[in-house]
Amino acid sequence: MTLTASGPTAAPVPPSPARPPGPARRRRRSALVPYAYIAPFFTLFAAFGLFPLLYTAFVSLYRVELQTPGDMEWRGFGNYTALLTDEFFWTALRNTFTIGVLSTVPQLAMALGLAHLLNYKLRGRTFFRTAMLLPYATSVAAATLVFAQLFGHDYGLVNYALSLVGFDPVDWQNNTVASQIAVSSIVVWRWTGYNALIYLAGMQSIPSELYEAAEMDGASRWRQFFHVTLPGLRPTIVFTTVVSTIGATQLFGEPLLFEGSISGGISHQYQTLGLYLYEQGWGFFHLGRAAAIAWLMFLLILVLVGVNALIVRRRSRKEGRA
Repeated sequence: MTLTASGPTAAPVPPSPARPPGPARRRRRSALVPYAYIAPFFTLFAAFGLFPLLYTAFVSLYRVELQTPGDMEWRGFGNYTALLTDEFFWTALRNTFTIGVLSTVPQLAMALGLAHLLNYKLRGRTFFRTAMLLPYATSVAAATLVFAQLFGHDYGLVNYALSLVGFDPVDWQNNTVASQIAVSSIVVWRWTGYNALIYLAGMQSIPSELYEAAEMDGASRWRQFFHVTLPGLRPTIVFTTVVSTIGATQLFGEPLLFEGSISGGISHQYQTLGLYLYEQGWGFFHLGRAAAIAWLMFLLILVLVGVNALIVRRRSRKEGRA
């Protein structure tokens, strides 16, 4: 209480200090912090991953042309039934499977062998490991154009090498089996080194004590490879198999640039599902049918990955029982 000319007035009350947040509020903040860190990823995934996926499923139920994307006519599952009755769709599916097998099996086998060699103490190991990534770092366009020249019918280096040993020249562009082998060789060349480095990383994670015990038991290098290296690499082999299967299903650049035709050759002999999708959407302007192809490819990948996971699970159960 103070005295002034106008009378007594109350003394100003000092502000009370800010109360610290309670334990409940601090727990809520701590619980929200992880979600704040992962929110940017899920935001980008929803905008550029989930939304296009759902919108593609929506468009696949309509007749949509590239010239007039705003005019949409309801078809239901008409695009899907039209694909299932199209012989070129089944040709593209068969070609995708054939090229996938021709590229994935040799690729992973060669990668496993190269990784096994690089796992030893060799001179220049760093140089060889770096050189393994050079094909992967090369663009698809450059690699495919070079291989297209190598597999040329008249002046190709491959046919020239075959003529030296007495074989007739092969028409690598028009023959069905030969063209699929040529396209598969591009995939093998580009991805073998990449998978070899993945296998090499998996081999280096295997404990050295297992190799020492196998060597003390008199196991040779081959027996060590089959009984120590391969079981230790099983998760890595499953990973590379799944990734290679997905890549084979989505194969697009190599068959497109091999001859420069979106039809995959004169008789569609090496047209894959990715190339067939491009032909329908940007060659014939049928966006609805192209969206249906994209969803069929997505479902096909899910089936292949599910079958692979089922096989691995059954093998694990059998080994656990044994």
